[in-house]
This record gives sequence, C-alpha cells and structure tokens, in this order.
Amino acid sequence: MAANEGFVDADNAEAIITRIEHKSRKIESLLKQSKPVEALKTALEGSPPKTRDERCKSANWIVVHRALMAIKDVDGLLSSLDPEYYDILMKYLYRGLSTGDRPTCDQCLRIHEKLTERAGLGCILRSLADTVNTV
Repeated sequence: MAANEGFVDADNAEAIITRIEHKSRKIESLLKQSKPVEALKTALEGSPPKTRDERCKSANWIVVHRALMAIKDVDGLLSSLDPEYYDILMKYLYRGLSTGDRPTCDQCLRIHEKLTERAGLGCILRSLADTVNTV
C-alpha cells in the first residue's frame, strides 16, 4: 500500500469538498467585486491534487473553471500570479481543453499560449509527466 501514501482517503474527501464549497463562495464574492485574478489565485490555492476521489477533483475543477472563464487580461493574470502556480494552472488548462466545450477551450488556449511564453516548455512537460498529482 505504499503507492497510496500521501493520498487523501475517502473519509477525508468530505472535508475536502467542504473546503472547496467554502472556496467557491469566496471566489463568487471576488468575481462580484470584479477581481477575477484574485479569484483564480484563490481557486488554485490549496487545489487537492493528491486525491483519487473524483468528486473532489470535479468539485475543484468547477471552481477553477468559474474563475478561468472570468479572466479577460491574461497578461495581467500571469504577471500577478506566482510562478509556483504555473504548473497547476497548466494542468487545469489541459483539463479544460479535454471538455471539448468551445468557449472553455478558446479561453484555455488563450491562457495556454501566454503561460507557455512566460513559463516555457518545461511547464508543459511537468504538467503532462506528473501522473501522480492529477486534476
């Protein structure tokens, strides 16, 4: 069972979902205040990548998606986003592209282009090669 070390078990999934719900309310408040960049930062903070529980991943994706779709100034976003968030943002961009939803894909591609310019190809490679921390 060493393969499951560090992963959240199903008992803690409910606690994670509760935290995601709280984060969702905070993000909605930031979006109502016309602060989409802060909303996305909040969405990316504490993302639960070390869980195999699809409910947690889906709940967090919904929150991140809501914030992603509100971004208008991609350059402003990336200039204010700490580089430590680049890899997790890239993972969520690929999740967005996998939906096949046209508006989501368009937004994800716009951000992907600018993020790749800023973070380099290493960001893409790290997000694709990391099969442990999935979003």
